[in-house]
Amino acid sequence: MVRGSKAGKGRPKLRAMTAALVVVVAVAQVVSVAWALLPEGGRRYSGVRLSEIPLSAYEEVAFTNEVEGLRLAGLLFLPGGAGPFPGAVIIHGSGTSRRDSGWYLTLVSYLRGQGIAVLLPDKRGSEQSGGDWRTASFHDLAADALAAVRFVAEDGRIDASRVGVVGMSQGGHIVPLVANSAPEEVAFVVNVVGGAIPMHDQLVYEETHNLRQLGVLPGLAHVMAIMTAAALRRGSQREFWDAIGNFDALPHWDALSADALVLYGALDTNVPSAVSAARLRSLGKPNVTVHVYEGSGHALEDPPGRGNSIFREDAMEAIRAFIAGPGAR
Repeated sequence: MVRGSKAGKGRPKLRAMTAALVVVVAVAQVVSVAWALLPEGGRRYSGVRLSEIPLSAYEEVAFTNEVEGLRLAGLLFLPGGAGPFPGAVIIHGSGTSRRDSGWYLTLVSYLRGQGIAVLLPDKRGSEQSGGDWRTASFHDLAADALAAVRFVAEDGRIDASRVGVVGMSQGGHIVPLVANSAPEEVAFVVNVVGGAIPMHDQLVYEETHNLRQLGVLPGLAHVMAIMTAAALRRGSQREFWDAIGNFDALPHWDALSADALVLYGALDTNVPSAVSAARLRSLGKPNVTVHVYEGSGHALEDPPGRGNSIFREDAMEAIRAFIAGPGAR
């Protein structure tokens, strides 16, 4: 009788915990959808579209990740004039990839116009590439990027000694993995707004800011973000989070021997730019340069009152100058 009584009392608690978990999962989904629908402060950003780039400026390519026998594809953008040109391989951010992304193409078009060849791959499981990014670890994606570097280096129009990687957003976590796996093949590393904190911590940071934008008070937003982040990791995005785990890029940055340029936006609500910059600078590595752009968020967009480009020109010029090397123009 006593045991039965205790068991009966436990059931309401279990039901309450289950109901709470359901609510948390629902909130996580609502936050993700609502945030995606919110306007960017009423601003409309301009970016380059694929239809605006001459067909003669790029070509369809395919290459293979030999480790997995995985066929990958993409677009190779080549400057006009005589080569060989320095080459950059883009590493995508989270989620699927689109060839017509204005953010990527704005940077790609700028670099191409300044004499740098750029490979914009289709992320595995996107467009024309095989595989599935949802179950891929960062090391898997790094192997894809290294296959792209080797493909570009074999092109006679490109200087094999000047080929490197440009990681965009989550791709910034991956760039040191690529460079460290083949230091003699990767000439340089660029990290565009990729965080330098553990991935689970970054998710909580992003969820906190998503909730704040929806009007939730700061302290409550952080508490709710811990729960919504856990719900995402264990629910709709479980495969993805199981694959990347609690990855921390900092030890890989510490081991990096290639020259690196890291760019952050001071107003980033996806990545804690100040904390990430401080962690990287604390390594005391002279080959890693970190710059934080005031007035810009996660896209490194133009600050208010200075235009509406999705990618600010001074940041793109910094990337160009870094890839081209001292004295190049």
